[in-house]
Amino acid sequence: MSATPKQTTVLSTKGQVILPKAVRDQRGWKPGTKLTVEETPDGVLLKPEPLFPPTTLDQVYGCLKWDGPPVSLEDMDAAITAEVLERHARGRY
Repeated sequence: MSATPKQTTVLSTKGQVILPKAVRDQRGWKPGTKLTVEETPDGVLLKPEPLFPPTTLDQVYGCLKWDGPPVSLEDMDAAITAEVLERHARGRY
C-alpha cells in the first residue's frame, strides 16, 4: 500500500469523524464496514473487524462431508497443482 498524504478531518458534535475518501478507497472500506478502535501510544488505530469470528481446528474439523472414496495426499496435491496451472494459463495468477 502506498502512503497517503496527511489529511485532516473534523470531529462532529456527535463524535463522528469522516475518513477522507482516498483513505477509504485505499483500504477498500465501504459504507457499513465495522471498525475496531484501539488506543495506542501514538494515537488511535482503526482496523476492520474480521468477517468471521476466530475458530479453532476442533470447531471446524469434519464440517465438510465427502461422500466419495478416500483420496490420497498425492492425489490432492496433483489436483491443486492442476488447478493452479489452469488458473495461471488463464492469467489469474
